[in-house]
Amino acid sequence: MNFLSAVDIHKAFSPGTSVLRGVDLDVAEGEIVCLLGPSGCGKTTLLRIVAGLEQADQGVVLLRGQDLGQVPVHKRHFGLMFQEFALFPHKTVGENVAFGLRMMGWSPQKIDTRVKEMLELVALSGYEDRSVFELSGGERQRTALARSLAPEPLLLMLDEPLGSLDRTLREELMNELRMILKRVGVTALYVTHDQQEAFAIADRVVVMNQGLIEQIGRPEQVYNSPQTLFVAHFLGFSNLLPAIVTLDTSPMADTPIGAFRLPHPVQRGMYTLLIRPEAVDLVGYDDSRKAGGRLSGRLVTRSFRGSIYHIALEIVGKDGPHLMRFDIPVRLWRDAGVPVPEVGNSIDLYVDSEQLLLLPPE
Repeated sequence: MNFLSAVDIHKAFSPGTSVLRGVDLDVAEGEIVCLLGPSGCGKTTLLRIVAGLEQADQGVVLLRGQDLGQVPVHKRHFGLMFQEFALFPHKTVGENVAFGLRMMGWSPQKIDTRVKEMLELVALSGYEDRSVFELSGGERQRTALARSLAPEPLLLMLDEPLGSLDRTLREELMNELRMILKRVGVTALYVTHDQQEAFAIADRVVVMNQGLIEQIGRPEQVYNSPQTLFVAHFLGFSNLLPAIVTLDTSPMADTPIGAFRLPHPVQRGMYTLLIRPEAVDLVGYDDSRKAGGRLSGRLVTRSFRGSIYHIALEIVGKDGPHLMRFDIPVRLWRDAGVPVPEVGNSIDLYVDSEQLLLLPPE
């Protein structure tokens, strides 16, 4: 039996505008599941239905097999954490963390012990008597997390909890947040539109689009094997080409910019070929290895990013120019003894067949 299940969830806020269209989702105990997708895809609505803040038009939410349809919000024993810190401004840090415990009737001594435990967990030991106005944005969100975890919720639901923080602070907290949730062992349902945040925090990622689930899997699975064009586009992959596979064995994908050898046998037919940003090597770096193909074109942009160069290459194909984007490690230029070309010059690249992926056609 799954810890949490959402079964055939439908929701529309007005006739003809379905927000959720038959969503099924299972969450194991102790698992962190991230709902990932663009604004309006239905991820927050699904979270609110699980919390009991919205009613589904159809379908059920089950907790350990029990239908939660008639269980009010305050009796579900779920924790909620939002993008807005939602701290009580007139209470100290310690009083904010203790609020839920007092509502549950805990003794003062037990509350005091638990508050200290939670503040230590989120690296805010000694902050009990501080005003929330003395806290930075990151410290306020740590306080909100401590308050959400203090009552030992069965399920913690987080809706864009890092969305209001700057990028540096988000990078710092997303790693800490996963460690904290895992240390506590709480089951968590996490909503975000940021793929890097989802990959850093989740055990499994659920990619949503227009009220449907497009793909579910571990972060590595979703990134390495997007199953639909939407998922590929949403993850930022732009090197997508229409392709025709004409051979079942030793298959080749024929595209507007050339033919590429595929790593595994596939059925003949129409596809979209994804060439990953990291799929290329420099000609001259390792000419002996078996490659999926070769690209030649004009360097349009070159951006140094420390360990890699982001480059854009214009390749003239059978149907006109195509702009392809790649990430080339700086060490490749150095090891190959090839100078980094200036924008406007030509460049030749090998394509690694193992980094090619076929998707359903558009």
